[in-house]
Amino acid sequence: MTVGALSGCVIVSGMPGAGKSTVASLAAGLLPRAAVVGGDDVCRMIRSGFVWFMGEPAEAALRQDELCNRNMCALASNFVDFGLTVFMDTVLADRAELDFFLALLSPRPVRLVTLAPGIEVCKHRNETRPLEERFNFDGYERLDADMKREFSDAGWWFDTSALTPDETAERVVAQAADRTAPLQAGWHEWLRRLHGV
Repeated sequence: MTVGALSGCVIVSGMPGAGKSTVASLAAGLLPRAAVVGGDDVCRMIRSGFVWFMGEPAEAALRQDELCNRNMCALASNFVDFGLTVFMDTVLADRAELDFFLALLSPRPVRLVTLAPGIEVCKHRNETRPLEERFNFDGYERLDADMKREFSDAGWWFDTSALTPDETAERVVAQAADRTAPLQAGWHEWLRRLHGV
C-alpha cells in the first residue's frame, strides 16, 4: 500500500455504526506518526456529572458537547503541532459544528472524510455490536438528511458498505490527501474572499 501525504487532522465522521472509531484507529496505525482523538474517549474523561449530547438537562448536554469539541480540537492541535497526523473520530451533525472544528483547529490543515455506508448498514452494525458498545439512537434518517444538506459539498463522502474496516482504513490513508483538499475555517472565509486567497 502506498501511503498518501496526510498531515494535520483528518476528521472521520459519519452516523453511529459507520465505523468511525475502528477506521480511525486502523488508519492511525498505518502511518509512522499518528494519533487518534475520539469524541467518546474525551467525553469519558468526565467522571461525575456527565450528560451525553442527547441527554437531559438539555442545557448541560449542549455545554458538555461544546466542551468535548473544544477539548478534542485542543488535543488534536497539540498532536499536530508536534508533528503527528491526527484522526478525529466524531459525529458532525451540521455545518455549524464543522465550522466550529475548523475555527478551533485553524491554521492547521483539516480534511473531512464522511464514512457513508448507508442507513441500513449503520443500523445493522450498531445493533450487532457488543452491548456495551451500542449507541442507543433512532434518528438515522434525520441525521443522514441533515449531514447531506449541511456539508455534502465538503470533504470526501466515502461509501464503505462493501469494504472491511481494514480496506476502508487503507483507502483513507492512501487516498484522503487526493480526494479532499484541506478545508478553510468559515469564520474568516469572508476575509479570504476579500483578499482573493
